Amino acid sequence: MSAAFDRYHRGETPIPSTQLAWHVYGAGMENVGRDGKPVEIPVPEPGPDQLLARIDAAGICFSDIKIIKQGGDHPRLYGRDLAHDPIVPGHEVALTIVQVGEDLRGQYRVGDRFVVQADIYFHGKNLAFGYMLPGAFEQYVVLGDEILRGDDGVYLIPMQPETGYAEAALAEPWACVVCAYRTDFRRTLAAGGAAWVIGGSSAEGYTLGALAEGAGPARILLTEVPPDLTAEISAAAERWGARVIATPPRAELNVTTVREQESPEGFDDILLLGSQPPELVEALSGALAREGILTLMTDQPLARSVEIDLGRIHYDYTRYYGHPSRDLSAAYRETRSPKFTPGGKAWIVGGGGPMGQMHVQIAAQGSEGPAVIVVSDLDDERLTLLRERLGPVASARGRELILLNPQALGQEAFEARLREIAPEGFDDIHVLVPVPALIADTMRFAGSNGLVEIFAGIPRGSIAATDLSPVALRGVRFQGTSGSAIEDLRTTLHMTESGEIDTNASVAGIGGIEAVHAGLQAVLDMALPGKIVIYPQIHGLPLTPLADLPERLPEVAALLGPGGIWTREAERTLLERYL
Repeated sequence: MSAAFDRYHRGETPIPSTQLAWHVYGAGMENVGRDGKPVEIPVPEPGPDQLLARIDAAGICFSDIKIIKQGGDHPRLYGRDLAHDPIVPGHEVALTIVQVGEDLRGQYRVGDRFVVQADIYFHGKNLAFGYMLPGAFEQYVVLGDEILRGDDGVYLIPMQPETGYAEAALAEPWACVVCAYRTDFRRTLAAGGAAWVIGGSSAEGYTLGALAEGAGPARILLTEVPPDLTAEISAAAERWGARVIATPPRAELNVTTVREQESPEGFDDILLLGSQPPELVEALSGALAREGILTLMTDQPLARSVEIDLGRIHYDYTRYYGHPSRDLSAAYRETRSPKFTPGGKAWIVGGGGPMGQMHVQIAAQGSEGPAVIVVSDLDDERLTLLRERLGPVASARGRELILLNPQALGQEAFEARLREIAPEGFDDIHVLVPVPALIADTMRFAGSNGLVEIFAGIPRGSIAATDLSPVALRGVRFQGTSGSAIEDLRTTLHMTESGEIDTNASVAGIGGIEAVHAGLQAVLDMALPGKIVIYPQIHGLPLTPLADLPERLPEVAALLGPGGIWTREAERTLLERYL
């Protein structure tokens, strides 16, 4: 390590009076910076209870593109007038403290290194880093009350001295992927919530089973529930301290009216017993609360596919359980872990993109992963990169990596190949393509007790006709995740620093502070098969794909890992050259 880099690493390099920053002044790429260039602004002075941080690395995320497309209309910007009050985006960040306010000197010191949990809440309001709060597409940033004394405490997570800047910054997007495998779901009725049980002509013989034990809802609605089950629920309600409410029969039900009267925020649990009309399933799907569960208890297929909001599965964590037995607790009890089925068969739909590659890496590299990993993508270049980078990793774990391009194969041959690989269906299906019809279609390929997870950022209101019969008949879990919590980021950083995952494997291109505009455009155009990392302290380095490093920066390229993977050594050599 050179003396110059050592000083930089310790946060002891001189702090300039001005810095470059990328302001967004409205919707559209033409409003990023001024004439496609960053603006020069003063480096702020921290107050006595603030920190000044140097931005060392910043990943570019497709969420940044959403800001640029929507401008002040982005929901996290609350209608902010960007023309007069611009923002600095960028929420995937590694930073070093370079000044400590006098009131914090016993708590922080120059040289402390952190990643930032971007989803920040302060006095109950979301003030995300890189949205309402200044983000990482600048060289220095002040950290104040929102980050140091937020609703969840401190939104800074320390990293080890040897951890690289890029790998730390990319822990943030990786945390969203890790969250998909950590977010376990409840196996009981929501304690203190609102439940609705709906029977009918074929609803005899059902029992609460283990759901009668422990905590339960505060109120429970009954519609055409047989007498025996009604008595069982009433007895359980006494133990729960729940109010039992009888509704009109199904033929007279107005789901919207019942919801408005009994549970305006929606129902936490809706249990449908026996054969039910698809129209009722559709109406009840819209009556679920956030994190609500609709459970189908039937051994008969639905008469047709049902129109449901797939965006709510992704963003509101609504879920669909089912079981063919008459024990209501079976659908909850047999809810499987969100982790890949050890030794099973997994299909990652749209796995060639930056986030998809992370899912593939977890499947290939995790200590307990599937035996067969199928990745489908329309981009042969991305599939080739996956083969080069993760094929050897999967092989070393005894796992088969199969890469398929549906467009090149043709739909009929593609489906035939899926059936050949998994004739009994896939154990795990993770969907990263935000196309409602395609997401719904994957249900056909889910095996017994399989999991279909929506990871794609599909907006609320994305309605698709979906066959939910596999949920009841084969116990398929239909669910989704979005974003991450601070514990997910902490876990991800630990996995990175322990070598369990290599976030550097996601890097496809690098650039200095002036390269932000080109980097955003490249993400918008999906021009690179992976993540772009900006080093804000570097001047004069244009957006550079890693594939071009042998020609442009051979001394850096010589330190790339197998398959051209970015490494700590390559990063250090890059910084030593430019700093």
